[in-house]
Amino acid sequence: MITSAFSQVGQIASQRSVHAALAWLHLHEQQIMRWQLECVAIPAPPFAESARAAWIAARFEALGLADVHQDEAGNVLGVLNPAPPIADPAALPGQPPVILLSAHMDTVFPGHTPLDPVLTGTRLRAPGACDNGAGLAALFAVAAALRHAAIAPRCRIVFLGNVGEEGEGDLRGIRHIYAQPHWRANIAAHLVLDGAGQTIAVTEALGSRRFEVLVTGAGGHSWTDAARPNPIVALSEAITRLRSKQTSLSSSAEPAAKTNGHKGRDHARPKTRTTWSIGTIEGGSSVNAIPATATGRFDLRSTDAAELLHLEVELHRAVEDAVIAANRGCPAEHTLRFSIRNIGDRPAGALPEDARILLLLRAVDRHLGLRTELRTASTDANIPLALGVEAISLGAGGAGGGIHTTAEWFDGRGRDVGLRRILLLVLALANCDADSPHEPDEPGHLDHLDEPDEDQLSNHNPGHAVENTPTDSLPQDPAAEL
Repeated sequence: MITSAFSQVGQIASQRSVHAALAWLHLHEQQIMRWQLECVAIPAPPFAESARAAWIAARFEALGLADVHQDEAGNVLGVLNPAPPIADPAALPGQPPVILLSAHMDTVFPGHTPLDPVLTGTRLRAPGACDNGAGLAALFAVAAALRHAAIAPRCRIVFLGNVGEEGEGDLRGIRHIYAQPHWRANIAAHLVLDGAGQTIAVTEALGSRRFEVLVTGAGGHSWTDAARPNPIVALSEAITRLRSKQTSLSSSAEPAAKTNGHKGRDHARPKTRTTWSIGTIEGGSSVNAIPATATGRFDLRSTDAAELLHLEVELHRAVEDAVIAANRGCPAEHTLRFSIRNIGDRPAGALPEDARILLLLRAVDRHLGLRTELRTASTDANIPLALGVEAISLGAGGAGGGIHTTAEWFDGRGRDVGLRRILLLVLALANCDADSPHEPDEPGHLDHLDEPDEDQLSNHNPGHAVENTPTDSLPQDPAAEL
């Protein structure tokens, strides 16, 4: 089967219109980086992505995608080669299949975070520059290349900028897509673009559950009411109790180091790995007062569903035991109480080794001279993988680091290798007849997107800076560096 897939990829890559698309990717790194810089200058905190969504919709329209719109969740969609409108829901299975290409638009950073992106040579420095400015830039680049080359796939390719991937967003954007019958019935394959890199592929979805623990009490004065139980102390004791279980909860060695800003771990590790973390602690109003409340948010993860359930039980037990211990000998009116609320649930799943999307990816990587690195991670691909839809999460080329910090960065050198990988995989999945009767657009089509002057760039987002982006700093043959 891999030989057949390799042959298919070779045939696609040899077609004249595909050459034109690949050439567009290679020659337009500066334009792709401009899109990325403009995008990351727009705040997109969880549940407040509307400004960036409007900007993405404008880009989709400028690229000539059809049926550009925002859905009820705030996702932005655009379609290449749209099918006729669906008139009868009973006819859903007869619609042309969909290849979904998505990148999440939200970031982990609160809306008040200073963004101020700075581009120096090929390196962009800004919160969210890599995660997921790189994925969104790749989304625009692939759409532009396909439109430029007038490639006509046999099925619809849907471009999606989705909300709610990070943190408490809990994959809400992708959940909404798969909750819609007209998408769920027709998505044949789903490519998620997340972060940087050109060899990584997330094929196993890491399951996670997130909880908010609230401990409440009577509060009081730090001196006169010193005997009353303290919610922060009780929450701290619960954390200590859970920490004591850490060794028994994880049976694997440390994960492989993160590569090129992509979130995940080495897929080859055979043992179960289970982890937990407390991300935030809040409580109290004054240094000389016993707090009335304490809140902690816990993140639980495991490659094994049973271990994840076991860890959830241990969390409940640790909190309950800590509160019981704090209440011993305490009058009823001063006792502590607790509640534990689920604030996130990411399902686990795995792509079969013989899945068509994985066979084609291996064939594409072989064609490009890349070594496929399979990883386990928590991404938007969790939802389709849990539903049995063939899905994979790929890096968007280039390199990155400092993920989820204000020092985050992305370097575009060699980005077009990752973009070629994505484009060839999309075309192979679409089983497209790339050499259609349409000729590639004449040079100059989409060129209005290529070279905006500096005044236009500054007027769109005055908060960012551009520092000397010479064309001779881009590698002439990025593949030679791999």
